[in-house]
Amino acid sequence: MAIYHPARKTPFNIIRSGYIELGVTDIQKSRDFYINILGLIETEQCEDSLYLRGLEESSHHCVVLTKSCEPIVKRMGFQVENKEDLSRIEALLQQLNLPVNFNNDRHHTLQTCDPLGMPIEFYASMPQVARNLQKYSTYRGCRPMRIDHFNCFTPDVQKSHEFYSKQLGFHLTEYTETDDDDPQLWAVWMQRKGNVHDLALTNGIGPRLHHIAFWCPTAMDIIHLCDVMATSGYVDNIERGPGRHGISNAFFLYVRDPDGHRIELYSSDYLTVDPDFKPIRWGLHDAQRQTLWGHAAPKSWFEEGSLFVNTTTISPRLKAQPIVAN
Repeated sequence: MAIYHPARKTPFNIIRSGYIELGVTDIQKSRDFYINILGLIETEQCEDSLYLRGLEESSHHCVVLTKSCEPIVKRMGFQVENKEDLSRIEALLQQLNLPVNFNNDRHHTLQTCDPLGMPIEFYASMPQVARNLQKYSTYRGCRPMRIDHFNCFTPDVQKSHEFYSKQLGFHLTEYTETDDDDPQLWAVWMQRKGNVHDLALTNGIGPRLHHIAFWCPTAMDIIHLCDVMATSGYVDNIERGPGRHGISNAFFLYVRDPDGHRIELYSSDYLTVDPDFKPIRWGLHDAQRQTLWGHAAPKSWFEEGSLFVNTTTISPRLKAQPIVAN
């Protein structure tokens, strides 16, 4: 096993995780859930796509919900500093013999796949809209401020970590390894914006999306969401929590949207921008790794995820079992 820290200094600057497009089977059910229950803001609807953002976000959207015949992940994007960075990333991808495609749709994007086949894309700009941060009378749900990170299953955590840290410059903050004499990476948390993660990669059948996460102001906002879901017909969509992770220190709640896409609402992580920051190591069977307090994660949390469009999944290289709730 090898961990890479500090990450490689790259000639381009990836800023943060920026947006995701989810295929959903019923736009109206999804609209109700994401806007009236969770509390995201509708920017606009264009044909079969609904564009949403968080309360503090001025970018046009962080989530796109598009009518689809099946639940699927269509796009997952990271913002870069400028258009020149897109050209520099393109040159790197070509050196690595990875696919490259420019998409001139609503915003100019560079599309590719990582070495495990997970589709990702990069964008330099997005239309701007007015923030709703101080429009307190319009707040709903858990008052989600912004999209924060993606968590994905990968069949080879070591190989994925090498690509994102050594090639794209993602900084390792925390990691899980097996507890045997020759420890193997089971999961990594990596960041670009200076908190715990923009991208987490976990051992499992993949590539698949495990969850998207939204940052909320306080733990009480997340508890309030439990009350909202319990009294609006969505109590069975609560999958795990509330509780607190050992990893990242996050106060969390995991819910499933009407199509089964997993969403984390969380608060209380920490900054990792200091140059002398050292990644935190967790053993796979440390009970407080995934749950500092609260119920252990259910089996579904380790096994179920959303498929990426036109992507073939494979079984994980590493056979290791974390703690699972009875």
